[in-house]
Amino acid sequence: MRADEYKKIITLAIDREVEAYTFYKSVADRVKDANLKKLFAELAGEEKKHREFLQDFLAKGEKAMKFEAAMDYKVYATLETPQITADLKPLEGLTLAIKKELEAMQMYTRLAAASADAQQQMLFRGLANMESTHKARLEDIYVNMAFPEKW
Repeated sequence: MRADEYKKIITLAIDREVEAYTFYKSVADRVKDANLKKLFAELAGEEKKHREFLQDFLAKGEKAMKFEAAMDYKVYATLETPQITADLKPLEGLTLAIKKELEAMQMYTRLAAASADAQQQMLFRGLANMESTHKARLEDIYVNMAFPEKW
């Protein structure tokens, strides 16, 4: 892969992480529910770390990236996307976060599929897997909240 293509890909990914950070931070600032505030602030922090990781990755140059595949519970398939309000309920907040992570994962997956360069594909698949891991974590929290075990 040419250096300019590599930089363009990483720059696009950094922009998307900044966009995700801004989204999560704004939701955290708007909602009243303390648990949602905490969750969305944590997600904003994760996206900030991703941005820093990608910026560091860009500064250091190409390196092999290895990721393990995350589980896909497909919880998102049955969920309606809620509106963002100050009174966002915890399950609605989780639904919103799951949908955002899914969108990012799908974007990176499409970029990997469209790429003709093996290194580019690897980079996009790695980024898709990062977002997939977040989605799986959020889906796990959602399932535990929406369907608590009864003893």
